[in-house]
Amino acid sequence: MENTVQIQILPEKINDLQFILKLANQKNNTSLKEFPYGYIRKRSIDARKKPVKYNLQVVLSKTEIAPRVPVVNYSNVSDKPEVHIIGAGPAGLYAALEAIELGFKPILFERGKDVRERRRDLAKLNKEHIVDPESNYCFGEGGAGTYSDGKLYTRSKKRGNVLKVLELFVQFGAPYDILVDAHPHIGTNKLPKIITAMREQIIKSGGEVHFNSKLTDIQIQNNALKGITINGKDNYDVDHLILATGHSARDIFDLLHARNVKLEAKGFALGVRVEHSQEIIDLIQYHGKKNDEFLPPASYSLVEQVDGLGVYSFCMCPGGIIAPCATSPGEVVTNGWSPSKRNNPYSNSGIVVGVEPEKLPNFDPKNPFVCLELQAEVEKKCWEAAGKTQRVPAQRMIDFVEGRVSKDLPETSYQPGLTSVDLNNVLPSFITKRLRKAFKAFGKKMKGYYTNDAVLHAPESRTSSPISIPRDRETFEHVEVKGLYPCGEGAGYAGGIASAAVDGVNCMQAISRKVKDQSAFTMK
Repeated sequence: MENTVQIQILPEKINDLQFILKLANQKNNTSLKEFPYGYIRKRSIDARKKPVKYNLQVVLSKTEIAPRVPVVNYSNVSDKPEVHIIGAGPAGLYAALEAIELGFKPILFERGKDVRERRRDLAKLNKEHIVDPESNYCFGEGGAGTYSDGKLYTRSKKRGNVLKVLELFVQFGAPYDILVDAHPHIGTNKLPKIITAMREQIIKSGGEVHFNSKLTDIQIQNNALKGITINGKDNYDVDHLILATGHSARDIFDLLHARNVKLEAKGFALGVRVEHSQEIIDLIQYHGKKNDEFLPPASYSLVEQVDGLGVYSFCMCPGGIIAPCATSPGEVVTNGWSPSKRNNPYSNSGIVVGVEPEKLPNFDPKNPFVCLELQAEVEKKCWEAAGKTQRVPAQRMIDFVEGRVSKDLPETSYQPGLTSVDLNNVLPSFITKRLRKAFKAFGKKMKGYYTNDAVLHAPESRTSSPISIPRDRETFEHVEVKGLYPCGEGAGYAGGIASAAVDGVNCMQAISRKVKDQSAFTMK
């Protein structure tokens, strides 16, 4: 017999299971003699007021019990029907694993390199400012998530089985804690081994994974996908193609547009990545208390409506690092990530303004690239402002709000370095005007946040895809091209690792339903 109980405890008691079980029994009007065993099912931090506490969901049991994590046993699919997948990010990898589970052979093409080889290119990007357009923080095995944090929190739980996504991460080597924490996080230092284990399972089960394999053309006849070309020379007949190329594959958008595949402009967000010392954020969020062995580095979530547009924090990284995430020479892009322990002395977060295509002065409903063009223009302008290197234009927060170039800049986690620039001159005025107002408002919500010790790095521009590839809600196929399944962040249907993985699963399940329906019709 099991009972589930909600309790609150002080942080210093978080590792005392006997205390937790005793308190849970008291809340349950039972005793340790009746329910001597149990474990923590869910855990979150309540820092709204002093003292900071943990909220726990505790499972009590009369018999010895341990958390149960389902394990998927994958069979061999080497002789099964094929499904082709473009992109080995979370959407593509989870689509491939789901394909095996459903009895299909996945053939996965990834333009970049495997996780081990990617490291060398990232080192060149950080130290030598050399951008490899096929291997960077966005392109390569595992996609953008592998080397940019591994946060797994998502609000899109109505779209699919998020729990299964997390359980598979655990099956392939992630810590069990991601099933417990309200805001699960793996860490960039641990993700490569997990991604490698997923790839090895795909191959072991008879699937195929091809690196350095870029989609360069598609063949469409009578509004149906017929084939693809890889690396400009290798042609494949394809019945079902999951297109999971991520939000930065601009050449794929160009290819689709050239082949008259319908695209639509999509809103995204644009702004800066703000870096504070982690100690400042801890003191603010924990009411003057530093994080210790019982509390993790503190995070924050901020939002403000300014002149009709939302300004909000994005991809907040406690104990994190700001990374150069350009995907082509001639541009600068920032993003943030954290190691599993989140023990870096800095905290960073995107602070961005929502951009709606209809409100842009050059909006044309016939031009699906209007937001992408703005994104690219800003990234190029920032690259030029910082000396045409991977250094970023930067400014202290109050200096930015008051319109003066910072005389000096503090240490930063951003390895390529900073160049002091007035960001009001490199970002669009409708962005900077709202950021200036928002930072003052955020300073009132979080006393100490508005400080000249905080540094703005520009730009934060790859928050999501600026283009959507429209698909049918029921079949998940493109609205005009049968057999083409736009998937994940790049198609506009996800916003992070977990939601992208869910979308990959959903697309593969849609293909399976279609094949079964066709088979049933043929048998009749």
